[in-house]
Amino acid sequence: MLTRLKGGRIYDPENGVDGEVRDLYLRNGRIVEAPADPREAKEVIDISGRVVMSGAIDIHTHIGGGKVNIGRMMLPEDHATDLVAANRHPHLGCGHAAPSTRTAGYRYAEMGYVACFEPAMLAGNARQAHMELADTPMVDKGAYVLLGNDDYLLRALAAKRDPEYLRDYVAWTLNASQALAIKVVNPGGINAFKFNQRKLDLDEKNAGYGITPRQILTALADSVRALGLAHPLHVHGCNLGVPGNVETTLDTIRGLEGLRAHLTHVQFHSYGTEGDQKFSSGAARIAEAVNAAPNVSLDVGQIMFGRTITESGDSMRQYAGSAFADPKKWVGMDIECEAGCGVVPFRYKDRNFVNALQWAIGLEMFLLVDDPWRIFLTTDHPNGAPFTSYPHLIRLLMDRSFRRDMLATINPEAQAATTLGAIDREYSLYEIAIMTRAAPARSLGLKGFGSLAPGARAHITVYKDQANREKMFAKPEYVFKDGQLIVRNGRVVEEVHGATHVVHPDYDAAIERDLDTYFDRYMTVRKDNLRVTDDEVRDDGRGELVVHPTKRST
Repeated sequence: MLTRLKGGRIYDPENGVDGEVRDLYLRNGRIVEAPADPREAKEVIDISGRVVMSGAIDIHTHIGGGKVNIGRMMLPEDHATDLVAANRHPHLGCGHAAPSTRTAGYRYAEMGYVACFEPAMLAGNARQAHMELADTPMVDKGAYVLLGNDDYLLRALAAKRDPEYLRDYVAWTLNASQALAIKVVNPGGINAFKFNQRKLDLDEKNAGYGITPRQILTALADSVRALGLAHPLHVHGCNLGVPGNVETTLDTIRGLEGLRAHLTHVQFHSYGTEGDQKFSSGAARIAEAVNAAPNVSLDVGQIMFGRTITESGDSMRQYAGSAFADPKKWVGMDIECEAGCGVVPFRYKDRNFVNALQWAIGLEMFLLVDDPWRIFLTTDHPNGAPFTSYPHLIRLLMDRSFRRDMLATINPEAQAATTLGAIDREYSLYEIAIMTRAAPARSLGLKGFGSLAPGARAHITVYKDQANREKMFAKPEYVFKDGQLIVRNGRVVEEVHGATHVVHPDYDAAIERDLDTYFDRYMTVRKDNLRVTDDEVRDDGRGELVVHPTKRST
C-alpha cells in the first residue's frame, strides 16, 4: 500500500534539505518517489506544519551486557519508584537510570529513535549481550566489542607481532562476537589495574607487558583502517575524570597521526587544573583541536543533574570514583584475561562545584565544536544521565535564553569558572537533525538510515513544532519504522523488533590455531564456545542480521 505524508516541513541533512515543505511517500518499508497522481496513495496523513526528520540514532548507550545487568540489580529502588511514575503495567518493565530491556526499547521509540548501539561488549560476554539486545524491542541495534586490555592482544604487541597478525585477531574477534565496531577503554589501564597500577598515562608502560596506551591505540586504529570498518576506533581514553586529563586527550588526538578515531564521552576527558579548586574546563582547547583534526569525531557524554548509575569497563577509574557512590554501594570486577568493570551509583548535584562545572563543560563542547557532522548527542547513558534527558539537552543547545537561565541556578563558583554564558550559538533544527540522525548513520555505515530520500528505509519522526523544544522532542506525534506506524502522540501503538548490525571482515584462518592453543591453556571456555553464531542472533525470529560489507587493505 502507498502511504502519503502530506505537507510536512522536511529536515534531511544527508540530502541538503533544510525545512522544505514537501510530501513523503512510503511503500513496502521504503521511501519512494512521488507518483504521477497523488491519488494513488490509499492512506493520507496530513502533517502540515509539522517538523519531519528521519528516525534518530544513538551512537553510544549502555543498554546490554554484564555491567548493565549489575546496575539493574544494584538499584531496586530505581525500578520501584519508576514503575509508579511511569504509570504502566509491570510487564512493560521499568527503571529510570538502569531501565529493563523492554523499557529501554519503548522509551527510545517514544522519543523518535529507531536505532541504538551498545558501545562496550566483551567478547566473552557477547552471547549474553546479544540476548539482551534481542529482548530490546522497537529499535535496530548493534555493539562494539572491547579490545585493548585483553591478554592476547597485549601479548601480541609485546612480542612485536606484525600488523597483519593483529588485524587477523581483530577481525576474528569481530566475527566471533557479532560486533559492528571496535571499542577501547582506558587502553592498557584496566589490565594495569590488575598489576596494582592506579593510573596509566598515554606513554606510561603497563607493568605486566611493557607497552604503552599509545601503542595500543595506534595498533587498533590501524587495524580498523585496514579492515575497512565504517566506524572509526571508538576510544574511551586514559585518565577519565582526572583533573589535568585535557593534556592526555590532546596528546591522544596528536598521537593518532591522522588515523581515524571517535573519542567518546569527551566531557569526562576535558578537565584542567586551574583555579582555587584545581579543577577547570579544557573544553575550548579540545574543541580547537577537534576543529583542526578532520580524522576525529566525538560524542560529549553530557551530564545532567540528578540520580543515575555509572557503568564502565574502566575498573581503574571506577575504583577511584567509588568513594563518591550515592548510595554507598558499588561493584568492581576482574573479568578473566579480557578486562574488568565497575558499577557505581551516583547523584550529580547542581550546587556541587565539580558537578556544576562538568555540566557546563559538556555544553561548552557542544557549542564550540564547529562541525555538527563530527559531534554526536549523548549522555553516555546512564553515566552522565539517562537517555530520557535528551529532549532537555536539545533545548539547552537550541535556546540560548533558557541555557543562561539554567546557568544562573548552578554553583556560583562554577558559573564564574565557565565561559558558557558568553557563548551565543544556538543549534538549528537542521543541525539537530545532523547530529542525531545523518551523522551517526554516516559514521556507522548504516545504509538507508539518516535519510528521507527515495530508496531510504522509511524511518520517520514527525514532531509538532513547539517553541519549547524540550516538549517538542520528548513526544513525537508520529514515529514510523520501516514504514509502519509504531508511535502516536508519544506512545507505542505497535511493537516491532529491530535488526542487529554486524561486520564479518576477512581474516587468515591460520590464527585460529594460535587461538586454540591460547584458549586451552589460559581460558575457562573453548574458543569455539565463545563464538556467537548467526542463528543465535536471529533466534526466535526477533529480528534480522544485517552484515555490513568491509574491504580489507594493507
